[in-house]
Amino acid sequence: MPDTCVYVWEFIIDDARRVEFEHHYGPRGTWAALFGRARGYLGTELLRDEATAGRYLTIDRWQSTAAYRSFRSEFAAEYSALDLQCEALTREERALGCFTEIAS
Repeated sequence: MPDTCVYVWEFIIDDARRVEFEHHYGPRGTWAALFGRARGYLGTELLRDEATAGRYLTIDRWQSTAAYRSFRSEFAAEYSALDLQCEALTREERALGCFTEIAS
């Protein structure tokens, strides 16, 4: 899969919101369910930082950049609504970038 796109996001949350955050952002969460409605979505991973309390990374895999862009276009309204719904769960969020997986 040389053209697989991996989008990585960093989140800082308050510990009091941990369960709700993990529910929405985990591999079977609300975001993954929305992504799963689109062609080309491969899966999501949620990572909790062991050294920094409240810090998480999400890793969303897509078959290609085109598949991700198509999703963002087709599901723009749903994406915006869910983003607004989840806004209170995070203190900070930052897109770290789009990465290409390197085949071994």
